[in-house]
Amino acid sequence: MKNTTKYIIGVMSGTSLDGIDIAYIKISYTNSYTFEILNSTTVSYSAQWKTILKEGFHLSGEALTKLDADYGIHLGNTILNFVTENKITNVDFIASHGHTIFHNPEKNYTLQIGNGPQITAITGIKTICDFRIQDIALGGQGAPLVPIGDELLFSEYDYCLNLGGFVNISFNENGQRIAFDICPVNIVLNHYVSQLNVEYDDKGIIASTGNIDKSLLNELNTLPFYNDTKPKSLGYEFIVETIFPIIDKYALKISDILRTFVEHVAIQIAKKIDSNSEKTVLVAGGGVYNTFLINRIQSYTKTQLIIPEDTIINYKEALVFALLGFLKDEGQNNCLKSVTGASKNHCSGIVFNS
Repeated sequence: MKNTTKYIIGVMSGTSLDGIDIAYIKISYTNSYTFEILNSTTVSYSAQWKTILKEGFHLSGEALTKLDADYGIHLGNTILNFVTENKITNVDFIASHGHTIFHNPEKNYTLQIGNGPQITAITGIKTICDFRIQDIALGGQGAPLVPIGDELLFSEYDYCLNLGGFVNISFNENGQRIAFDICPVNIVLNHYVSQLNVEYDDKGIIASTGNIDKSLLNELNTLPFYNDTKPKSLGYEFIVETIFPIIDKYALKISDILRTFVEHVAIQIAKKIDSNSEKTVLVAGGGVYNTFLINRIQSYTKTQLIIPEDTIINYKEALVFALLGFLKDEGQNNCLKSVTGASKNHCSGIVFNS
């Protein structure tokens, strides 16, 4: 590939509904990839938008089609405000992940709403989106997609771990990038702590006051998913159909649920890394700020958990989707079959020109 530099707005909305992450990023290629995050922000969802997006899972076809358009308009206006406020004049394109409503690769479908044409129409900027659907058509999981960024931008670390709505991991094994979802994290913790009228468990303080329910912990740890061979990925369906029913039947205090689930997450993560070595693990995503969770993970492993600067913690996924757009724009592969299980490496994403 020729030497090139692009200025990209990367946009990410995670399943934990923290908000819309937007980052203005300079990505360059000259024998290797480098990046600079020039501006960034997270735009929190209103209570109304949180409710709407949570209910998207249950909508009819027509209502979901309308939500796709409405959310695309919301993204377009949010991005336009970001561009205006930061006086940004040089943008090659927007790379938008959208917001996942469905993800069921075993049944050949995934859906990330956030209508690309609406974004382009409002901003006047070329938009690249829908990065997952082609991978599923090729027999892959459509996820995780972040590992291409781990490979090209963060290869100095032995493992890259993202603690978001779900936790996923990537690493190089025998010359190939391997990655998969490990288990749910923030999407479950936030669901239960919301019953205490708070959005999240700040630093894991509430969880730290609870007690582990050994029966619940054992049932969670023995779920068949954790024994599946990779590649594999998770969607909200897994939480609604499997995780919530298991937890709810125990009728525990919220603090005990949080304490038990944190331990479950820590155990599952430790199983997926070389816990008896002193390798390095780059940890990003909102879960990094759950100090109690980080300490519980570290208690199970000798690997060094490396917490980067806040910009990387908060905007690594927006950065990687900007990279996915960069690769798509250059006609380069941005989905790895070793990660997703697709029939081939491929160049994914749909482009809407301004």
